[in-house]
Amino acid sequence: MRRPNGMMICKTETEIALMKEAATLVSKTLTEVAKILKPGITTMQLDTLCATFVKDHKAIPSFFNYNGYPHNICASVNDVVVHGFPTNTALKEGDVVSIDMGVILNGWHGDHAYTFILGEVSNEIKQLVKITKESLYKGIEKAIVNNRVGDIAFAIQEHTEKKYGYGVVRELVGHGLGRNLHEDPQVPNYGKRGSGVKLKDNLVLAIEPMINLGTKDVFTDNDGWTVRTKDGKVSVHFEHDVCVKKNKALILSDYSIIETAEKANSNLNTSYY
Repeated sequence: MRRPNGMMICKTETEIALMKEAATLVSKTLTEVAKILKPGITTMQLDTLCATFVKDHKAIPSFFNYNGYPHNICASVNDVVVHGFPTNTALKEGDVVSIDMGVILNGWHGDHAYTFILGEVSNEIKQLVKITKESLYKGIEKAIVNNRVGDIAFAIQEHTEKKYGYGVVRELVGHGLGRNLHEDPQVPNYGKRGSGVKLKDNLVLAIEPMINLGTKDVFTDNDGWTVRTKDGKVSVHFEHDVCVKKNKALILSDYSIIETAEKANSNLNTSYY
């Protein structure tokens, strides 16, 4: 998502607790997706499901009409990196589906993403999903006080591009999060150790590796939003909401409930775990 100019805003403990509620609601919504996702369903059906679930929990889907974005979720399938429009096209066996969404709850934003595999795919695609997810946690390990943004970026790039030769997207980055969907600082998925702004206590970041099986190069469709890999190969996207702390980052979002639903759904492939 495109971000406005802003400033780096550290939160109070009370505000962090409220942000955790918002982040957890996103996790719960993605869990509902994990329960029903299967070949034959459409991403437009998922969009409706997510919007209804969020509104039923007294929150607002934050992506809708953000800078003109026309949907409640981003549904990025196969070669779509991010910002894919939900459609009425049925998903099929072998699709790789990233769902990215945000909410506003009590004035605070939650925003994260998860990638699902529908049925059987090649081992190289399963490895891409596995390594991208691992790289997210490698980045989170560096989200501690007095480290720098470049430490997060380097950790993600080292685990994906340098070890496995995957394409790390340059044009899209993670970001700060708070009362605004996009705040400073930007959090790239590539960079140098010790570079960038210094991380402060209770700064909240949306860390989100976007990793391609092939080239790092991407292009944007004529809709002005949908970002695709230039070589047509699969891309994977994971995102957590993370609070910077002194010794260990605090993850505000919750993948465990998504993973439990994912494993219980026979239509989803979790053999990459």
